[in-house]
Amino acid sequence: MTSRVPLPDVALHLTDLVKTVMSEIRPRLVDAALSRERAENKNIRHEGNFLSAHDIWMHERYKKLISSRIPSYIYASEEADPQVIGTDRDPDLCVLVDPLDTSELAVRALHGYTHAMIYSRALSRPIAAVVGDIFHHLQVYVAARDQDGQDQVFVVTRDGDHHPLHLGESQSLPESLITNYLMKPTERFLPMAKQTHLLQALGQRSQDGLRRGRLGVDFGSIGLCHVAAGFTDAMVEFAKGFAIWDLAPGHYILNAAGGAVLDLEGRPIPLDYRLDTLADINAAMNKRQRFVAATDLALAQSILHTMVETGMSGSA
Repeated sequence: MTSRVPLPDVALHLTDLVKTVMSEIRPRLVDAALSRERAENKNIRHEGNFLSAHDIWMHERYKKLISSRIPSYIYASEEADPQVIGTDRDPDLCVLVDPLDTSELAVRALHGYTHAMIYSRALSRPIAAVVGDIFHHLQVYVAARDQDGQDQVFVVTRDGDHHPLHLGESQSLPESLITNYLMKPTERFLPMAKQTHLLQALGQRSQDGLRRGRLGVDFGSIGLCHVAAGFTDAMVEFAKGFAIWDLAPGHYILNAAGGAVLDLEGRPIPLDYRLDTLADINAAMNKRQRFVAATDLALAQSILHTMVETGMSGSA
């Protein structure tokens, strides 16, 4: 069902900002793909990760646009050390940004995503998150805390239609579509290939004799958003772990939709990311989290049980 339920102002502003950045970067990325001039830069902060001039441009563009809406905040972008913006030297709001996720695919016009989340240090939780899909009709996934303290969550199309997200009962493990970030052959794919119990569980036959379990690839926060929308059933990350800017926005969106995100010990990962001081924010930017995200707790625990059997438990 389509709805145009109004979002809280903070979410409206953040959504408009993300849409603006996407509309500006999309033609640049298409040009990069067609010309094969991908503007790759050396990535000093994250060795081994692809970094383009487009990532840097979006980092600066976000800072400028956010500053026009929020007078004082802590800007915590993947592409730089956290910094205080504005006259308040200890602002409540921390704005977490991954300017261009999967940038090595974005410059090929295949997949491209962008994440922005506003975190209240006083409340110790997010109050708004937007995950934008640069190339697809389902354009933004939004969660926001309303004036009554309730979390609203939607997917918004490029036409502006708002579809509320509410998860129901999950599939059984053998009938689930589970995703993982498989792209890096040695860091990600090989560990996934060794998860034989999980793969065997996905390969089991249903009562009608069909094999419905599937393993797919997904990327960062958008992978958790796809679970929140019910497009996939779960996402797992047990190899390298996700950095905060890859996990937190999608984590909040999935949590608001009623899903579950567990660490590999089976504990729910809290929305309190402990961003109390600038030193805490710096520390959080350098940590990685392994997790199982699913449509509900039962499926998350079922997946985790097969992973524990392979000796992969533990948290980053």
